[in-house]
Amino acid sequence: MEHVLDPDDRTLHGYFSRDRPPALTVRPGDTVTFRTLDCWWSAGRYAGEPVPDRPRVPQYRDGYGHALTGPVEIEGATPGQTLEVRIDEVVPAAWGTTVAGGWPSGPNRRYHLEHDGVVHAWDLDPVAMTGRNQHGHTVPLRPFMGVMGMPPAEPGEHSTIPPRAHGGNIDCKELVAGTTLLLPVSVGGALFSIGDGHAAQGDGEVSGTAIECPMDRVTLTFGLRDDFPVSGPVARTGDAWLTMGLGDTLDDAAYAALDAMFALLERLHGVRRADAVALASVAVDLRVTQIVNQVVGAHAVLRDGALTTGG
Repeated sequence: MEHVLDPDDRTLHGYFSRDRPPALTVRPGDTVTFRTLDCWWSAGRYAGEPVPDRPRVPQYRDGYGHALTGPVEIEGATPGQTLEVRIDEVVPAAWGTTVAGGWPSGPNRRYHLEHDGVVHAWDLDPVAMTGRNQHGHTVPLRPFMGVMGMPPAEPGEHSTIPPRAHGGNIDCKELVAGTTLLLPVSVGGALFSIGDGHAAQGDGEVSGTAIECPMDRVTLTFGLRDDFPVSGPVARTGDAWLTMGLGDTLDDAAYAALDAMFALLERLHGVRRADAVALASVAVDLRVTQIVNQVVGAHAVLRDGALTTGG
């Protein structure tokens, strides 16, 4: 069955919470098409005003994080299962915004840009898949959603900024259309929410923002798996397996991503852990996902053909 969720009074929220009623209940195998706002809850494209002063939609409240659409309840989802999110389509709107500097943060202190910031306003062409800013710079678009995930098991309202094992603000640029994301279910019904559209982003998201944009259409198909347990985000792209790690430091995130990759290699190739480590050292790439979300991220990549078993 196919469903549609638009950002409105019923669906918009700026936090994760197991106590928020679902905006929609679906069965495994159902497809949902979402429309999302940009991360700042903007009511329209950037028009030269300071970013904190840009007009926001009326559903915004002080203290909210990213503008999320949802949550979606998946019938039968229980903690311990794996939520399968097949990303069928991601279509950006016609505009986006990138901000660099101008606010206190760890990266901006290192860049010496706590007080000196810029805003790049982008015109996006989702047909040609290009974006062009006001300075004439053009980049190819590779749209994906920065936030896809479920609330923690603990009660209360939880920030959308730090990513968690059950998803959230992952900001992995590989999660484009054609990818399947696997997440450990954290609460009954899953209560999946989505937001923070990115038209393009480099590994690291080094300014703290990508091309932040609304999405005109994000189509996802949901499933539940009992045969593929995961402890954190794992993804299958068109040509690779990705395992994602989170931590307070890049070392912590990197080793978490690798630990998940070793487990995946053991599963896929039937090897012992020591052999998995040896094989990963020659066949797996380790990348920085993002360094700007309080909790940082890394991901390990096993490309198809990089490792085969048997004759």
